Amino acid sequence: MCLGIPMQIVAIIGYNARCTAKGVMRDVSLFMLQDEPITVGDFVMVHVGYALQKLTEQEAGLTWELLDELLANDPDEQGN
Repeated sequence: MCLGIPMQIVAIIGYNARCTAKGVMRDVSLFMLQDEPITVGDFVMVHVGYALQKLTEQEAGLTWELLDELLANDPDEQGN
């Protein structure tokens, strides 16, 4: 299963961005979005180090709500 994680861009240097989500920082390639206007503060869907698409803040928030719900119901995360 492939899983993309919504992250917010905090810095951009060329085709790379420093992104954050849930207190975790990652360097992400923006190469696949080179035709999109991307700025600091934007949200992007990240998979294996690449930003795949631009998201609205609402889309990112809803995605995190769903991911948090999945983790809350995962027996492996609850120590069972």
